Amino acid sequence: MTRQKIKNLVKKAIKQAQKKKKLSFFKVPEISVERPLEKIHGNYSVSIALEIAKLAKKNPIEIAEIIVAQLINFSIPEFEKIEVVKPGFINFFFSKEYLQKQVSKVLKEKFNNINIGKGKKIQIEFISANPTGPLTVGNSRGGPFGDVLGNVFKMAGFKVEKAYYVNDCGMQILTLGNSVLKNKEAQYKGQYIDSLNKRIKLKDPYKVGELAAKIIIDEIIKKTVKKMGIKFDEWFLESSLHKKNEVEKTLNFLKRKKLTYKKEGALWFKSLKYGDNRDRVLVKRNGWKTYLAGDIAYHKYKFKNKKFDKVINVWGADHYGDVAGLQAGVRALGYRGKLDIILTQFITLFQNNKKLKISKRRGVYVSMDELLEEISTDVMRFFFLQRSSDSHLNFDLSLAKEQSKKNPVYYIQYAYARINSIIAKSKIKISKKLNFRLLNHSSELNLIKQIIRFPEIIEDTVKDYQVQRIPQYTIDLAGAFHQFYRDCKVITKDKELMQARLALIKAVKIALKSTLDLMGVSAPEKM
Repeated sequence: MTRQKIKNLVKKAIKQAQKKKKLSFFKVPEISVERPLEKIHGNYSVSIALEIAKLAKKNPIEIAEIIVAQLINFSIPEFEKIEVVKPGFINFFFSKEYLQKQVSKVLKEKFNNINIGKGKKIQIEFISANPTGPLTVGNSRGGPFGDVLGNVFKMAGFKVEKAYYVNDCGMQILTLGNSVLKNKEAQYKGQYIDSLNKRIKLKDPYKVGELAAKIIIDEIIKKTVKKMGIKFDEWFLESSLHKKNEVEKTLNFLKRKKLTYKKEGALWFKSLKYGDNRDRVLVKRNGWKTYLAGDIAYHKYKFKNKKFDKVINVWGADHYGDVAGLQAGVRALGYRGKLDIILTQFITLFQNNKKLKISKRRGVYVSMDELLEEISTDVMRFFFLQRSSDSHLNFDLSLAKEQSKKNPVYYIQYAYARINSIIAKSKIKISKKLNFRLLNHSSELNLIKQIIRFPEIIEDTVKDYQVQRIPQYTIDLAGAFHQFYRDCKVITKDKELMQARLALIKAVKIALKSTLDLMGVSAPEKM
């Protein structure tokens, strides 16, 4: 928790400067600690002097120098240097001794003991594609994202439930039934529809749709999800809400709060009152309940029945228009601020320099099963995770198939396998008494700096859900190891140095394994 210590020390330094009348009295704002992009600016940087310049009525450089003058009076063994640079940044540089000591902590696997959550309950709902066809590359993007986000929260001390919400009710089920029966209202096409047509002997379109949806979930989607390396804690059926009359109860709750009204034969929700840009229909004039009605009832179940402290929904970007309505519904239920909705952007899959379109209704799509026939689950997950969820993903199949350092998965797994090979080749047991002061080479110290970033990666991801920093961290760590391997010989005649370097690469192995496990990517012993 080095960043937190810096925040506390800087705040303490400002207050001491105020007591000594070096700075005027004002409330110290939140202190932000950043990692500089360039090594010459240290390991951490604080810009508080720039932020309080108006409050202190002084030049930022002068303020920074006052703060540093107080900091040097404190005992801060982590840093060998604290400097002020224009226009008022305070930069912190790790001491060699501090870095050397961190290796033993990593070997004890204490570096990933991060209890931010303190047992709070959180649900992450993701994929949740309609049970009207196989999972496509497009509607599966949220799979690895939601899965890994859940892993991150679990590592950070939260109690996590991963859920798939099955929309097995409504118009799409009727449309599915008509498609299976080959009626004029049919919209879905493909081999799976032909197969269902031969298999299902019912005649009522809605009942056909219900049975078809159950078959698609149980025999197609669940199998694909397993191939993707995902295990859901709950598969929640929308139909269960209707069977228990929970949707009607939720509508009655909103009616009692006078949050609904009738217009043009439909029942409307006063969502405008809760931050939406318009009111929303809950029940159509033909009596069909909308997605929103079921979604509000489902979230009532999440918060009231399952007592989640926070719920995160991972949706496709095509559901952008539904976000404000559900947020308004959750606020109306009394759970303001407890729901976050993350939208994943679209994927363009390139094959033979051609874009493949994705559409279940026209039967022209690339299924996740088809993608996983071309590449491994490891590669699929990593490539899906590499870009921010709110950025469009161009998936390069040729790169994904490549077995070279150009492929980041190969690059990382090769580093892990190489570490195992070096440890096996050494044929010695690492001593408990190690002299880490021998780790003085710049590549050794840089490697340690990369290893100890891991807890901060977890902390930051819990705060902002930017999962893509995990694969990037793994690439950085593997890169630092490969550089160390080029610069520093591990197996040497100097037994004491060899022991220290073997311990260092074992620490790298622990960090790599932790991140690979988080991403659901395998860590091969050999390659």
